[in-house]
Amino acid sequence: MIARKAAKALAVLPLLYAVSQPAQAAETETAIFAGGCFWCIESDFDKIEGVLETTSGYTGGRSANPTYKQVSAGGTGHIEALEVKFDPAKVSYEELLTAFWHSVDPTDAGGQFCDRGESYQTTIFATSPAQLKAAKASKKALGKSGEVNRPIVTPIRTAAPFYDAEDYHQNYYEKNPIRYKFYRYRCGRDQRVKQVWGPNAYKGIPGEH
Repeated sequence: MIARKAAKALAVLPLLYAVSQPAQAAETETAIFAGGCFWCIESDFDKIEGVLETTSGYTGGRSANPTYKQVSAGGTGHIEALEVKFDPAKVSYEELLTAFWHSVDPTDAGGQFCDRGESYQTTIFATSPAQLKAAKASKKALGKSGEVNRPIVTPIRTAAPFYDAEDYHQNYYEKNPIRYKFYRYRCGRDQRVKQVWGPNAYKGIPGEH
């Protein structure tokens, strides 16, 4: 009798697991942003409460499993980007959009700061129809707000396959803090963001910049 009850209990486990998955999946959403060097955008987004995980990588191009060398050389169509997994109960996609816009120069179509070329262009990659609608509305509203005095050229695209960057790129700002800070300063990222956005620079991202 005991063995029979145990067998029934084990048989129910897969059903319980299956039922629990939709609720669990609903707690996490994914966003993808390209904002120049992924070391920098990763360090910024990691500061936002509700962001659960960030991964530096490549997306938007034609080749599968690209390497950093291939992407930085150009010609692959891929862009350095950041995959952001977040808890929508703690931070909304609209809030992430605000943080993204105010941490880049969306008026620059040729790259970001000292990094030039297609692989460093800003782009928002929407992972759902709802994100696509929200991103377009955000861009339109920002253009009308008068916060920036030049046209916003950041494209909004449907998400393409995302390829993780090499391990040494992940959390680079934590692994190599001195080299990272030197690079960020020499590249002029913070200086330019403050020129573009003034007092609204890094809006939505805690900490000093």
